[in-house]
Amino acid sequence: MNYTISEIAQITGGQLLGSADKTVQHVLTDSRSLWYPVNTLFFAIPGERHDGHDYIEELYRQGVRCFVVERLPASDDDVDGGITNAACVLVPNALHALHQLAAQHRRRFMTHVIAITGSNGKTVVKEWIYQVIHQEKNIVRSPRSHNSQVGVPLSVCLLDDRHDLAIFEAGISQPGEMERLQTIIAPDIGIFTHLGEAHSENFHSKNEKAQEKLMLFRRCRTALYCRDCAEVVGILENDPEYRAVSRFSWS
Repeated sequence: MNYTISEIAQITGGQLLGSADKTVQHVLTDSRSLWYPVNTLFFAIPGERHDGHDYIEELYRQGVRCFVVERLPASDDDVDGGITNAACVLVPNALHALHQLAAQHRRRFMTHVIAITGSNGKTVVKEWIYQVIHQEKNIVRSPRSHNSQVGVPLSVCLLDDRHDLAIFEAGISQPGEMERLQTIIAPDIGIFTHLGEAHSENFHSKNEKAQEKLMLFRRCRTALYCRDCAEVVGILENDPEYRAVSRFSWS
């Protein structure tokens, strides 16, 4: 990817503070995964166990100069707390800003995209597809099992002009998550592996969980799924939302 920090501020609707001439080529949410500090943009995302804002000064010492934050590091004198010649994009929600950037980045490309969801087997199916066709096509795919609200946008941000196929996983644990991932991935082809018990505690029924997962397929051209999953079959074959989707199943 290649954006100026000013473009990042425009895409996310954030307030740009500090230097406006920085270029971003890499996106980071985990300070332990830093490789290219000069052109890296760090999203300071608060979480249940860790807050990305706690690592800003450490990353600055390692050479990172671009940050998306929900609050400034220390004072607001120049971007600050000892952080100078840097750029911060101040946003209400850093995770939402990451989603906005990834969705905008996806819209830049006409690359065909396969999206894989289901309770189990997403990574295995992704790697099978890759192994079968990687010698014929230049493929970008989700690293490891990057299929979460953070992992999906990071995966999509790897897409560039060299790729003629993308394969992304999408996993959810509660209602409302898949709609956001669908906007980011915007797949052409959807594959539903299996509907099991994983993460069922946040759903009232298997049917509700199936409906949530299948939101990924609403604008797909083609959906592939197992006929053994009655809830998935019932929704895909009877819900008007999927009337325009070509369907192929196995058992």
